[in-house]
This record gives sequence, structure tokens and C-alpha cells, in this order.
Amino acid sequence: MLGLPGSIRACLFDLDGVLTRTATVHMAAWKRTFDEFLRARDPGAREFTQEDYNRYVDGKPRLDGVRDFLASRGITLPEGTPDDPPDAATVHGVGLRKNQLVLAELAEHGVEVYPGSVRYLRAVKEAGLATAVVTASRNGRQVIEAGGFADLVDTRVDGEVAATQGLRGKPAPDTFLAAARALGVPPDGAVVYEDALAGVAAGRAGSFGYVVGVDRVGHADELAAAGADVVVQDLAELLEPR
Repeated sequence: MLGLPGSIRACLFDLDGVLTRTATVHMAAWKRTFDEFLRARDPGAREFTQEDYNRYVDGKPRLDGVRDFLASRGITLPEGTPDDPPDAATVHGVGLRKNQLVLAELAEHGVEVYPGSVRYLRAVKEAGLATAVVTASRNGRQVIEAGGFADLVDTRVDGEVAATQGLRGKPAPDTFLAAARALGVPPDGAVVYEDALAGVAAGRAGSFGYVVGVDRVGHADELAAAGADVVVQDLAELLEPR
């Protein structure tokens, strides 16, 4: 009924791009942040692209995204501190600028969910499986509540939880493993749902029982290469007879 192996007892969902449409919000915020930063250093700099987002930023903790993308352009910034202003030329400053843009967008337009994904999430709960949201975002609780599906989520491991527990971000499997532990399920009894290459890699690295790639931006082959057992464009496809 859910398109999963019979041994699965828990479902671990990424948030942005899997359950909610906020991935497009994040992409736009990263693009504006990085394009402004790059142009200030070099007016002829190549702009931030969707491929950059997929490869260096998507699914990762915010500061890791700053470091990894800038490293791809040969740029290394001082770390700075969480108290840095959003115009500071530091890792923390760039990350704060991006987060301000995301929060402003969410405040103005709210959170849009993928109806097929929420229908699938509801079916998972009705089937008696445990559920978790695992996201690098530090705004996980607010997004889940704004999306209207908090009652369908048994536990949440987001950026705030990861920071408190000292968990490494994706592509390390730490956050997914923490969610499985919180649900009392071994990794081989859980499935990971991810739209990001880093997230799929984390699911495979954690030896989870099944990894579902969700292709929202036309990179199905890359998701499969990263370790997805199956790739769908929407989770509702998994509810269809096969």
C-alpha cells in the first residue's frame, strides 16, 4: 500500500522539497544572497545556479552550505560568530543574510505543502508506522506547524536539535539515525525520503532499510546514483498499485 518493503516500521521524511514547497524559497534566498556577495567581490562573477544549489547547498546545515559553495568558487571566509551582522563577510554573516530572506518570505506567503506528500504521510500514520521529520533547517518546528501536519509527525530532528545534540549534518547520517533512535526503530527498519543528493547519501550511509528519492528539479539520475532505491516525482506515486 505504501510502496515499501514489509520490514519497514518507521518513515523519516526530509521537510523542504519532500513535504513542503519551501525548497524553492530556500533556492531563491540562497541565490540572492550568493549573487549579491559574489558581485560585490567581482562584478563579472558567475551567478549562483540550480546546479550549485543541488550540489553544494541543498539538504545541508546552513553554514555548511555557505562553506561548501564558496569553496567551489575558491573562496574561504573567516567563520565569524552568531552575533555577526548579515552584511559581514563571514560564514555566519552570509548564513544569517540567507535566513533573514527565508523568514521574510515565509512570513509574507506562508508555507505551501505538497498535497500528494501529505496524503502519503497520512496513509503512513493510518498504517500504524512511526513518523519523523529530519531537516537541516533551524525553523523546522515553525514550518511543520504552519504546514498544518504537526499531528502526523511523531518526532522532529531539525537544525536546532542537531546543534543541541552535536549531530553532524547531511550527508552524514547522524540526524536520521537520531530520529530512528527516538522512534525506537533500528536503521534497517526505517525508510528515508529525500529530495537532496546529500540527504539520499545520508540515508545510504546510515544503512537504512530503504531510501526514496523525490525528484522535484529533474535530477532523478543523480538521486539514483547517490543511493536511492526508488525515485518518484511525488510521494503519492507510492500509493498507486505496482
